[in-house]
Amino acid sequence: MPTIRFYKPYGVLTQFTDPQGRATLADYIDLPNVYAAGRLDLDSEGLLLLTDDGVLNARLTDPKYAHPRTYLVQVERVPDEPALNILRTGVTIRDYRTRPAQVELLSAPPDLPDRVPPIRVRQHIPTAWLALTLIEGRNRQVRHMTAAIGCPTLRLVRSAIGGLTLDGLQPGEWRALNADELARLRRF
Repeated sequence: MPTIRFYKPYGVLTQFTDPQGRATLADYIDLPNVYAAGRLDLDSEGLLLLTDDGVLNARLTDPKYAHPRTYLVQVERVPDEPALNILRTGVTIRDYRTRPAQVELLSAPPDLPDRVPPIRVRQHIPTAWLALTLIEGRNRQVRHMTAAIGCPTLRLVRSAIGGLTLDGLQPGEWRALNADELARLRRF
């Protein structure tokens, strides 16, 4: 049973068909019967796991297992410690309070491929990069969280799911998990 890790590029839907003709997983992955274990929005990039193992897929997407997911997030403005602490303790989004997150303000931009197309740059507004780890995954949650502290998300890249990372992949590339990676994924 193949289980793969895929570096989803910006502007690609996390599905295999689209009646509107937008880019989909089928433009990159030609494996039968694999399905995304989770999702990334059209305007997000990064690590996506796909599998033909229904039990593994259900385990990876069930919120009760609280799998950590790490995102590299470029935001407008530089959040101060009080703003970062709000993310660490939980943010109220509409009628929901997020679980606490691990957050680090990065001292330098992460080593990522350029995004195509590039983000918009506003000459007089600084940007910053955060490493943000969540154990839940509501729709557009990271974007809502950063907006709540006054730092809208400009670029969002999922860099890790548990111990699996984007290492060795470029946007649009995928690789099958080896036996050790698959065993680790099943345990976590």
